[in-house]
Amino acid sequence: MAEQKESSVLFSLKELMNLEEDRIKQEEADKDRRARQEAESRAAAERAAREAEERRIREEEEVRRLEEQRRKEEAARLEAIRHGEIEKAKAEAEHKSRMEALSAQQAHEQQLAALQSDQGKKRLKMIVGISVGVLVIAVVGGGLAFKSAGEKAEKEKAALAAQAAAAEAESNRLKAVQDAAQKREEELKASLASAKDEATRAKLEAELKKATEEKTQAQRAVRAGGGGAKAGGGGGKPCNCPPGDPLCSCL
Repeated sequence: MAEQKESSVLFSLKELMNLEEDRIKQEEADKDRRARQEAESRAAAERAAREAEERRIREEEEVRRLEEQRRKEEAARLEAIRHGEIEKAKAEAEHKSRMEALSAQQAHEQQLAALQSDQGKKRLKMIVGISVGVLVIAVVGGGLAFKSAGEKAEKEKAALAAQAAAAEAESNRLKAVQDAAQKREEELKASLASAKDEATRAKLEAELKKATEEKTQAQRAVRAGGGGAKAGGGGGKPCNCPPGDPLCSCL
């Protein structure tokens, strides 16, 4: 009976020890599990914080990149506008310079043409006056004794008058041609001043250049016509008169 009780006590103690060992093992397992969970939680939190920081850095870099791109595009747009304004101002300045040079050339040519025309008319009138005076002196000085010479002088006087009239008519005709060329030139100049595009300007400038050349040729013709009366007065034959001869028909 005593042995049975002792065996029962030993069994109970053994069971208690097993239960205590199980409890201790369970506590250690729970402790290990909680430690792993805490480590995993810390790792997850650190990973989330790291990912959030990386995402923040990427977003800031993207904002900086977009801002830099916008700044470059704005700078390029402003540079294109500035370049366009410079080119426009340059083209307008070149056009204005060409127009001023052309106007100065036209004014100079007009002054020369007017001066030459006035000089030609004065020279023509002087030649006619001198010729008429010489013929009158020849007629009066010769008298009846030089009737034949007087008749010759009258014929020459009539020829000179006809030549003078022809020269005057030619001068008037050339002047009309010059005036028409001048009018055409002024019309093209006005059209060029109001031209809107470069193609039209180039076309008008070419026409204006041609008109200016035609006007210059007309001016030269006027100047040549003003001096032609003197050459016509001498005829196509050489002059063999002695110097100072009042009856010489070469004068």
